[in-house]
Amino acid sequence: MHIEPGLVAEGKIWLSYVTAAGAGGYALKLAAGAVRERGIASLVVRSLATTALVFAFFEVLPHHPVGVSEVHLILGSTLFLIFGVAPAAIGLAAGLALQGIFFAPFDLPQYGMNVTTLLVPLFALTTLAGRIIAPNTPYVELKYRQALALSTAYQAGIVAWVAFWAFYGHGFTVENAASIFSFGAAYMLVILVEPLVDLAVLGAAKALRGLKGSPLLERRLYNAA
Repeated sequence: MHIEPGLVAEGKIWLSYVTAAGAGGYALKLAAGAVRERGIASLVVRSLATTALVFAFFEVLPHHPVGVSEVHLILGSTLFLIFGVAPAAIGLAAGLALQGIFFAPFDLPQYGMNVTTLLVPLFALTTLAGRIIAPNTPYVELKYRQALALSTAYQAGIVAWVAFWAFYGHGFTVENAASIFSFGAAYMLVILVEPLVDLAVLGAAKALRGLKGSPLLERRLYNAA
């Protein structure tokens, strides 16, 4: 997870419930739209896939404590491109919850902050994708600069939210700012990896065009908007 126990005092943690409720409500709206578009079976299958992947990202891939939090390779832009925004949001929230329940119950009080930190940048990434990807471009045709922009937006959003929670919890002290900076600098190194992962996965999907129309994958992966 991203927000460590004690970073935000118990008396202040109420704000995370508000932000998580807002993010969760928007995710439910997106899920309802996905059901109307492709049916509930497609949403469930894609959400199960993203949940399993997110759980693996947290538990299997390397993660190291740096500054105010931990550095993870979450691959949010990859989930968005392959499975769509609603399944990605559900997978991030569910995978985070499963990790907390089974492996890190001491982190559950921070769930609201962590889920906000993961979901809001995803929603921002979705808006950016609509601006930098032409309507007639399937995701398998993305260029490196587009994948880089999406990854940068997502990772920068995570860093910004972690910084917000850290300043909210511990104030604007020199020590706190230094810890936030060290975390942000380390986390942004993920940007060196994630766009390459995106392009590798998209390249594999492009080679497997027989999957076009599969309910397991985002429709825009192969089709123009």
